Amino acid sequence: MTTGRVVRWGAAVGVGALWWWAVARLLLVPDAGVLEGVVAAGGWGLGVLPVHCMPKARAEGALAPGRWRRAWRAGGHGMRGPDAQG
Repeated sequence: MTTGRVVRWGAAVGVGALWWWAVARLLLVPDAGVLEGVVAAGGWGLGVLPVHCMPKARAEGALAPGRWRRAWRAGGHGMRGPDAQG
C-alpha cells in the first residue's frame, strides 16, 4: 500500500470513530451537548453527498460541449426522434 492510501484510510477511520463517538454520546449520555450534535449532524450530512461524481467531460454518455446551443440556434427543427408523432 502506498503512503497516500494509508493516510486516507487512517483519516476515514478516525473521522468515522469520531462520528460514532458523538452519536453514542447523544444516545447514552444525558448531558451530551451541542458539540456531539454538530459532529453527528455534520457526519450525516457528508454521508448524503454525491461522492461518486466526476467531471462531465469524463462521464459515460456525456453530451458534447455546445450541443444545447446548436439545438437552440437550429430552432428545434429536426430535433424529433424517429418515433415522434405529429
